[in-house]
Amino acid sequence: MSIRINQDRCIGCKRCVSVCPGSLIDMNETGKAWMHYPKDCWGCVSCVKECPVQAIDFYLGADMGGRGSTMNVTTEGQYIKWHIRRPDGSEETITIDRKQANSY
Repeated sequence: MSIRINQDRCIGCKRCVSVCPGSLIDMNETGKAWMHYPKDCWGCVSCVKECPVQAIDFYLGADMGGRGSTMNVTTEGQYIKWHIRRPDGSEETITIDRKQANSY
């Protein structure tokens, strides 16, 4: 599991730093978030969900059916939108209603 932090999009808000349970994300000399050892990422996606500017992409591994796809998240009110980008350029968005997410 691993993430990629887009330095051009990062605004240096440090929200990812504060939510990373492994303390794996830090700020570099330009005030942007970075991860020294991306291979150590636990795959919890806390940073991906917390980033307000979609600067963090999560690699969806083959074990998850991703085959090189990446994912990031936007939040719109009660809805969470998971944006998936595949290597072939196609995209998919999965919308989750947080109020109904745990309904059975």
